Amino acid sequence: MAKPGPLAGALGAPDDLAISATVRTRVEGIDGQFRPSPATADSLFSLRTTLAIEYDAGPVRFGGELWDARAYGEAPNSSITTSDVNTLELVQAYAKIELGNWKKGAKGGHGLLTLGRQTMDIGSRRLVARNRFRQTTNGFTGANLEWTTHGSTRLQAFWTMPQIRRPDDAQGLRDNKVKFDLETARVQFFGAHLTLPDVLGGVLETYGYRLAEQDGDNRLTRNRRLWTLGARTFARPAVGKWDHDVEGAWQFGTARRSAAAADMADLDVSAWFLHAEEGYTLKAAWKPRFAVLFDAASGDSGRAGHYRRFDTLFGARRFDFGPTALYGALQRTNIVSPGLRLEAEPDKRTDVMLSYRALWLENPRDAFATTGVRDAKGASGRFAGHQGEVRLRHWLVPALLQAETGGAVLFKQGFLRDAPNAPASGNSVYGYFDLTLTL
Repeated sequence: MAKPGPLAGALGAPDDLAISATVRTRVEGIDGQFRPSPATADSLFSLRTTLAIEYDAGPVRFGGELWDARAYGEAPNSSITTSDVNTLELVQAYAKIELGNWKKGAKGGHGLLTLGRQTMDIGSRRLVARNRFRQTTNGFTGANLEWTTHGSTRLQAFWTMPQIRRPDDAQGLRDNKVKFDLETARVQFFGAHLTLPDVLGGVLETYGYRLAEQDGDNRLTRNRRLWTLGARTFARPAVGKWDHDVEGAWQFGTARRSAAAADMADLDVSAWFLHAEEGYTLKAAWKPRFAVLFDAASGDSGRAGHYRRFDTLFGARRFDFGPTALYGALQRTNIVSPGLRLEAEPDKRTDVMLSYRALWLENPRDAFATTGVRDAKGASGRFAGHQGEVRLRHWLVPALLQAETGGAVLFKQGFLRDAPNAPASGNSVYGYFDLTLTL
């Protein structure tokens, strides 16, 4: 939603018209590529600009958001995808209809029905998210109903057609070509998410999602027909208290192993993922929070007629697994990874985070996470190595201009060195620097 800010004030916008914008510049680079085929070393300058406008007409609000993401200076065989480039796209164009009694606030049940193009953050954002670190975002076209009772129980139900980001060809991405995204009834995503407060010492969430996909006239897919059922319990971090976040999901249905035209076999899907986190925030000046982490997700064995690789749908992963963009080695698929994290706030403008993870494959015959490194015979073992990460954010001008810098190192061991297609490129070293202006 657009919010009143400096831009709205500068334009003299009336109270019923909200206008906001962001401009983010990023410089990043990677050396010691972990992917089998892209450039061993790559660098990128990217620019992301957004403009959101919303008009409040009483019980109905009309809004839209323009999203422009461009990349420059990448290597000829760079790993950039539609996650990095999406030029001049109207990601949101919606009408929001208020339902129930909003005047009573928390004392009265109320809801919001959103129709049209929109972005969605649901629950933990691990399966459905509006992206933040990533250059581009997931977008959906359809209907989204949110209802909150007077006891703060919240139900969200939606039916959408996920937006297919374009350009999606290598030349179009390199040229930052303007090509509007599309949606089609051949790809549908719908489901429901329920939030219950004050359960198990925190908040309980449960959900069910359905992705129904089939080939289009000019677009081949894996024909995923997936059900994903899951639950989550969490308590938010607070000074002097323990917090937790435990989530798991089971996925079933049918899918094809690839999107190749010759691949016509529908496989039985049975896959899962698990996230568990326990943290404690000290009563100290910097409010340090220490957390123990564990993530695991199933991989595929290649068994005839079956498929076990978990599909993260439309989720975000930066907050669990580190930077994406030119990096993005880890994902909720074919992974077993315990870890540690330290977060602190030296002052009101600054926060810092350090993390470490050990890395194993859940199934030695499948590609590890999103690296593309694979040993179909399973002879390269399960241990993949270690990942270290650091991030620093500082508001140069509070609420207006923020700087962020960070990086990650993937220390390759075992599988990532010995698998048949593992690149002989040494450890992967990645770094980035952002400047974000919020208006």
